[in-house]
Amino acid sequence: MATKIDWYPSPAKLNLFLHINGRYENGYHQLQSLFQMLDYGDELGFQVNSSNMVTLHKQIDGVPEQENLIYKAAMLLKPYAAESAGCIVHLKKRLAMGGGIGGGSSNAATVLLVLNKLWKCELSNADLAKLGLTLGADVPVFVQGKTAFAQGVGEILVPVKLPTKWYLVATPQVHVSTQAIFTHPDLPRSTPKIEFSDYSFEGTHNDCETLVSKLHKEVASLLQWLLHYAPSRMTGTGASVFAVFNAKEDAQNVLDKLPSHYTGFVAKGVNHSGIHKAL
Repeated sequence: MATKIDWYPSPAKLNLFLHINGRYENGYHQLQSLFQMLDYGDELGFQVNSSNMVTLHKQIDGVPEQENLIYKAAMLLKPYAAESAGCIVHLKKRLAMGGGIGGGSSNAATVLLVLNKLWKCELSNADLAKLGLTLGADVPVFVQGKTAFAQGVGEILVPVKLPTKWYLVATPQVHVSTQAIFTHPDLPRSTPKIEFSDYSFEGTHNDCETLVSKLHKEVASLLQWLLHYAPSRMTGTGASVFAVFNAKEDAQNVLDKLPSHYTGFVAKGVNHSGIHKAL
């Protein structure tokens, strides 16, 4: 018989900057970034049972269950759980898919962290991060759950503390393919490395932003609109962009003016992810 549903947060992140420093021999990009955790995101509900099966309560349109990162993350943990361990996973989706704000990666990390506890797998966060890296370069930062300076392919993480800011995150109705951007010949790949001690928002940029803006006019238009109000930038490979504010009220005022063909939300930047607090 199914148990009650336990709900846990699956928070968003922003790349406050994204510099591409070069390429490794295996083709992966060498990068530096600053992952800012937000206090807003999806929610995942878990009903643990002894069916030995992992099922999603509701499928995401166009995503086969076996391809869903929620399902894949749970199946990665199965070998460490009791033979009869099963669960039904529920998803309250708030974050835009393919927006560069970490929706799928965050979902996968929440599954790893929660089922590790509920299934009594007893893996360390380092073990979970290693498993998560096989699902995507952004999963380890969500497993670690701290705002962090990232290097390598995004897996070398140094937790940092940032002053509190408020972010208006907005998304146009366009899907940007991460693979298409990272394989594009026009992507800059030679930005010099920086030390985190030299970081400033003004002194950094997103190496994917110009290319994505050229390929997707909707992203360029939204960025131009936001820049009238506050310092703004694209996150990850897009399509979401964000503007930085010192006060929640200021961010909310601009969100209220956001043209209706964009979706958006206001969130506070936090140094620790809500999932770790919930656990």
